[in-house]
Amino acid sequence: MVDFSSQPTMKGFFAPQRYEADILDCEFTGKVPTDLDGMFVRLGGDWFYPPKFPDDAPLHADGHISTFRFQNGRVSYKSRYVRTDRFKANLAAGRQQFGYYRNRQTDEPQVQSLDGTVANTTPFAFAGQLMALKEDSLPHLIDPNTLETTGKWDFGGRYRSLTFSAHPKVDPLSGEMIAYGYEATGPASRDVFAYTIDKAGQVVREARFQVPYVSIMHDIALTQQHILFPFGGYICTPERLAAGKIHWGWDNSLPSYIGILPRDGDGKDIRWFKGPLRCMMHTFNARTVGNKVILDAPFYDGNFFPFFHNVDNSPWARDKAKAFIRRLTFDLNSRHDGWTEEILFAPPVVDIGAVDRRFLSLDPRYVFTGFTDPAKPFDTDRAGNMAGRVTNSYGRFHLGAGKVDSYFAGPTHSLAEACFVPRRGSTAEGDGYIMGVASNFAEMRSEIVIADAQRLGEGDVARIILPFRAAPQVHGTWVDASELPALAGSETNGQGSARS
Repeated sequence: MVDFSSQPTMKGFFAPQRYEADILDCEFTGKVPTDLDGMFVRLGGDWFYPPKFPDDAPLHADGHISTFRFQNGRVSYKSRYVRTDRFKANLAAGRQQFGYYRNRQTDEPQVQSLDGTVANTTPFAFAGQLMALKEDSLPHLIDPNTLETTGKWDFGGRYRSLTFSAHPKVDPLSGEMIAYGYEATGPASRDVFAYTIDKAGQVVREARFQVPYVSIMHDIALTQQHILFPFGGYICTPERLAAGKIHWGWDNSLPSYIGILPRDGDGKDIRWFKGPLRCMMHTFNARTVGNKVILDAPFYDGNFFPFFHNVDNSPWARDKAKAFIRRLTFDLNSRHDGWTEEILFAPPVVDIGAVDRRFLSLDPRYVFTGFTDPAKPFDTDRAGNMAGRVTNSYGRFHLGAGKVDSYFAGPTHSLAEACFVPRRGSTAEGDGYIMGVASNFAEMRSEIVIADAQRLGEGDVARIILPFRAAPQVHGTWVDASELPALAGSETNGQGSARS
């Protein structure tokens, strides 16, 4: 028997699932658009065995991947655990053997030589492959039809970093992927390796450099001429790991840094800009205009994660855990090593969202992301004491006009990451659908909401209904059937059953 009783937060809607499932033909309301042919892929963490330490970071939960396969107006669902070395070792032992988040020195001796990643952050399709990504290891390859884990990918041995980014970027013009690994030579190392990988999955360029201090470098931004590497606040040192602590702590005394590297340069060409302390987790878009680089990103005012404690032992500041859509401008001709910053929209937002990927690195007008609209109702009688902790709306934020169009999920729902799906056959920016998972707290189940991205105020186009709670999600993405040859000719309904 698996006992989660010592983990008081793992109850109710957010209790571990501990099952894998197949639904051959999902229920839905409305009309599923027939031009959707592909998969909405989700990846997150679900504890198969309880954490070794009750105060471990939730980001250390086992990778759990799920797909909603859309075809001919029908949808099927499938979920599987990512078969990492850690998952397989724990399953064989029947218990948790791995210690604190990304601190291998706290693992039990018999597993310290294994890859300890949980592969639980980002699903990503490139060069005909579906990957499960976590920034402390190489990509894990996933069969898109069965969701079985088929191995790791080092790109023919030419990708030499020990780690691979959770958020690589694909240039919509060249089709190249820009990827990187930080702590590239081992835990707490200052080394970063950046790579350009062509459409066939071959490494064509490598650049190596070191960061001013070791921090979470979770995401980058891409322009047609530059790569931006932002980070701030979080810190890891060999001494911290030797003391048996969680990998990251937050240091309020540190500045933020953003490195700007020419795409045709090498490591010595990176230029570091320094600014006020921010939690820099995700970006939306960047572009190069003449001698200036402009970055749009939803950076937080301070430490977002309460489980990554302040190194000075001060309490976590909830009022700093707010993200705003900011525009940062860098003057490459200036000797000044800072940037100018403006907040484009007043309300705080969820820091994970989407732009139309066909316009990434160019000049997109729209950002799609979640936010909480305090004017919308929440039904505590039906949904419980979740008021103030829900994301009830998706927004289309018009970067030029300062206008927000919004979609409301309902008085008992909270939304995960917004995903933009282009309308098949259209080349206009923002013409398509917004898709994402809604947690229905009243009925203890998960739903996929689909709305017209140009008419968010009209509500649902369709909702896909699951009869249970799906495993938690960190990131989700749309993968068109044309991106994965293995999906060609596959059907939404096939054999399968729920498994636990």
